[in-house]
Amino acid sequence: MKELTIGNNDAGQRLDRFLAKAVPLLPASLAQKYIRLKRIKLNGARAQRDSRLAAGDVLQLYINDEFFDKPREDNAYLTVAVPKLSIVYEDQHILLVDKRPGIAVHPHDGAEYGRTLIDHIQSYLYQKREWRPREENSFTPALCNRIDRNTGGIVIAAKTAVALRVMNQKIKDRELDKRYLAIVEGTPKPREGSLKGYLFKDEKKNRVFVTDKMQPGAKTCQTNYKVLTSQNGLSLVECELITGRTHQIRAQFAHAGHPLLGDGKYGKLDKRFDRNYQALYSYKLTFTFSTDAEDLDYLNGKSFQVENVDFVQEYFPNYK
Repeated sequence: MKELTIGNNDAGQRLDRFLAKAVPLLPASLAQKYIRLKRIKLNGARAQRDSRLAAGDVLQLYINDEFFDKPREDNAYLTVAVPKLSIVYEDQHILLVDKRPGIAVHPHDGAEYGRTLIDHIQSYLYQKREWRPREENSFTPALCNRIDRNTGGIVIAAKTAVALRVMNQKIKDRELDKRYLAIVEGTPKPREGSLKGYLFKDEKKNRVFVTDKMQPGAKTCQTNYKVLTSQNGLSLVECELITGRTHQIRAQFAHAGHPLLGDGKYGKLDKRFDRNYQALYSYKLTFTFSTDAEDLDYLNGKSFQVENVDFVQEYFPNYK
């Protein structure tokens, strides 16, 4: 419990507005709940959210110590009152979440404080009391893979230190099979094949380029694909990443003359279709461990899939 004494400069404010300034990590909805439950009292008695504060008043706050920290990137999860997650799978070690397009996975992707996928995941585990940051000393739940802000799909979160270490190594060793669904313009030929080339990143332009010949600083890239169906000048394609380069699928299909629908960065927006971000979804994940996975060995051979991908239903409603 902490006590806050109201000074002359804070007198006259409503209780809820004072709390928003004095305890910025405490979400407004949670503050209202705590007021209702008498975990926030005014002069030792029940208060109301619109109670007017006077100089000399004393607030008693029966809330977790974490909320009194200064706002930082690593405690933004506290501002998430109700985590919004579409959980594909969860056990004691990992959490698989279906990230919707438009959501950033990390703050450095330009998202606002407290609105990233990792913020919601950490808040979810914190509220379940599976993660106690003041008791963990060093470990923090973290993402093992990332997906672009406007790409949807399965993201792996590690709930334990061993899961984070093992899963990061498995991803590095390519012992996971990740499949994407994409809609591309036209119909690739052959209908099943492999796109190979060399990819290099232009940091100033924040985009990548694919060439057919090796260039200084370029890395090999390979995407296997299969056309599932075609209609109205578009094709639904399943992609398998053999390498995992930045914007690989988007750049390789654009280089092949079949840019992704809605991808204004690597193609041109088609005015016939109302879509302004790439039709790309990491819809299926299979664990294909070929070496010891320690505590995560039980996952070997298991496959998880997002059943409903929005653009499939919109552009290929008859596809099963």
